[in-house]
Amino acid sequence: MKTIHSGLVLITACIFLLTSCSSEETISTAGSPVTAPASSGLSIQTLSTKPWLISGGDVLVEVSQDSQANTAPLSVSLNGEDISNAFRSVSAQRLQALLTDLPLGESELRASVSGSNESATLTLTNYPQSGPLLSGPHESPFYCQSSEFLLVNGETLGAATDGQCSVATRVDYVYWSNSEQAFKPLTEQQQQSLTITAAQETSADPIDGQDTDPSVAVLSDIAEIVDYRGATIPFIVRVETGTVNRAIYEIAMLHDPNTGNVDPFNPSDNWNRKLVYTHGGGCRGGWYQQGNRTGGVMRQGLFEQGYAVVSSTLNVFGQNCNDLLASETHIMVKERFIEHYGAPIYTIATGASGGSYQSHQTADNYPGVFDGIIVAASFPDVTTATIFTLADARLLNYYFTETNAETFTVEQQRAVSGFGSWASISNLARGAARLDPNYQFDTTLEEQGGEVSIAALESQRYEPTNRFGVRATVYDHTVNVYGNVDGTFTAQRPLDNAGVQYGLAALNDGAISVRQFIDLNRDIGGFDRDMNHVPERHRADTQARKRAIESGRILYGGAGLASTPIIDYRSYRDHAENGDIHMIVHQFSTRQRLLDANGHAGNHVMQVGGLWGFTQDQPDLGELFRQMDVWLMAILTDNAATDLATKVVDNKPSGLRDACWNIEGDAREKLEHTQTFRGDSPCNELYPAYSTPRQVAGAPLANNIVSCQLRPLMQADYSARFTSIEYAELSRVFPEGVCDWSRSDSSGARHQGTWVSFGPSPVNKLY
Repeated sequence: MKTIHSGLVLITACIFLLTSCSSEETISTAGSPVTAPASSGLSIQTLSTKPWLISGGDVLVEVSQDSQANTAPLSVSLNGEDISNAFRSVSAQRLQALLTDLPLGESELRASVSGSNESATLTLTNYPQSGPLLSGPHESPFYCQSSEFLLVNGETLGAATDGQCSVATRVDYVYWSNSEQAFKPLTEQQQQSLTITAAQETSADPIDGQDTDPSVAVLSDIAEIVDYRGATIPFIVRVETGTVNRAIYEIAMLHDPNTGNVDPFNPSDNWNRKLVYTHGGGCRGGWYQQGNRTGGVMRQGLFEQGYAVVSSTLNVFGQNCNDLLASETHIMVKERFIEHYGAPIYTIATGASGGSYQSHQTADNYPGVFDGIIVAASFPDVTTATIFTLADARLLNYYFTETNAETFTVEQQRAVSGFGSWASISNLARGAARLDPNYQFDTTLEEQGGEVSIAALESQRYEPTNRFGVRATVYDHTVNVYGNVDGTFTAQRPLDNAGVQYGLAALNDGAISVRQFIDLNRDIGGFDRDMNHVPERHRADTQARKRAIESGRILYGGAGLASTPIIDYRSYRDHAENGDIHMIVHQFSTRQRLLDANGHAGNHVMQVGGLWGFTQDQPDLGELFRQMDVWLMAILTDNAATDLATKVVDNKPSGLRDACWNIEGDAREKLEHTQTFRGDSPCNELYPAYSTPRQVAGAPLANNIVSCQLRPLMQADYSARFTSIEYAELSRVFPEGVCDWSRSDSSGARHQGTWVSFGPSPVNKLY
């Protein structure tokens, strides 16, 4: 047992404690952080992660003492061994240390006051650095890709050292090259020249008798950057690369190696003590692999504002389309960051599309990991808004091209889909490949599936002649949540279209006829478990739909997200000529879930149509990060006796409002109007929102019902007139009734709280 690195910057620790402790709740009392009696003035807590979710044998801990009067020394032991000397005082009542080399499993950390009965104990539970902690058993097969991972210096990371895709942690320094306009490795000669230059700047006498500076030519290629303090410094970036949870992670920040090494207690002067976690989008093909890229950490605009930037390969949804595994990786990578660099003042999650899923769901389900989120091209989650829309688009595309290719005009098809672009029907039908385990080379793109990103998986794919092959689908990738269909290796799925009246709004608007409405709903059918079209509607598995809601796979919005500042920005794609999945309706679905769960969406800001960059020509994303900084810092310094959710709303900057940009004239015009799904504001006219097929069928804007509750047909549902024969025919189409969208999911399930586990951690384990 070894202990190293004691102490921590006081203000950073205090702010970290404020943010992490004030925004978390668990669904059980298991793993309570302090087991001291109520009368004790001592407490122990972990600063880098939850005490029951430690990974890799390291953890940053703090022992605090309430009483200022008690000056007796503290004694700290780990598993009975005295480690008091490892702790350093960071205030009159607080001691901290970074513990390393913890054994796997449980350890007991005990603090006591000499000469008294005051004591506190904390159980520390350590898991392997390769995981898992709470996402359930590792997926198999799983392909390591570190030999394909391109480091910032242009080299590859190299082969894994074990079957868990591990690599040795390394640090590289790169600089921005004036001559090549790219990052290049910092050479030893350049580093030595930087040392000489720094020494000359602090001395009036030449170094070693030199009258001239020989380093000028060597350093001329190193660009300069203005940091968050306004200081002009060499544009040199320190990048750490390693592995946790079988993912490759990167951590980047501005740092000149000549200013000394960095650790939790000696952070870089060029770091503002704030952290941004970036994400990658996608989903199709995102399984059975480590991944060969992160969400990107070399972000000049973020460096200029002072941020450290972190990401990992399992936080790119095109490599891992599983938000639970993504959340577990967030937890482990942030733990590693804190243990190497110290606790950040706050952490912002950012990402587009698949990055928005991860940001939303980790913030809601594992509060305290992120303090604010800035998302783009967003969806609430992959399980509902995305998958429901993709599956319905594939059904409609098949109906309009194979089942009934003559009756509906292009505009009628678009009206039934609800989309702003008719081409989105076939575009999104192709996107449903993430639900389909079958790959067949002679199948049309709209009916294709079995997409994999690893060549070795191509021969292992599931197909009717290889029933035990890997199923490349979202559901099978998330089998730890949903469970298997009895007697099979196929995951259960929360997918249902029983009772859905496709085209209902199109009928009531007069866009389609009664005959078309009846034929559509009679013949649209559903999917079997292999996404083959069948005449019957598909129905969700009971356990899967229940687990999806309880565990937060379906974004709730009323847990951690209720007290999280959210900025949602986007470019408008609803009228894309070739169709596009990134429709504006999805961010309104997120807002509606916040409204339903919390009674307001005062922590949610939407902006549409900006120039999303950090430069003078593209200024709007940089401004969003500046506003988020103002927002988070105001929350941290708010001492009002109110809860965090209230502070979040109360401290939203006055200059940060819902807005859109009018770019039709010669000059850009920012219009500050509350964004609404339907309305008559200039923003509604510039950027109209359209429905999904399920919403055309009457589903709520929140779009979060897996299996609707059914009720009998009602003539009042229809503005069109049915003959008695037609109405009887429609009744035969829906013998069990139609969706009553005014009621909740038929499962009756409810979100079960935060920090849920699917094992191996038993704390808050969902059964």
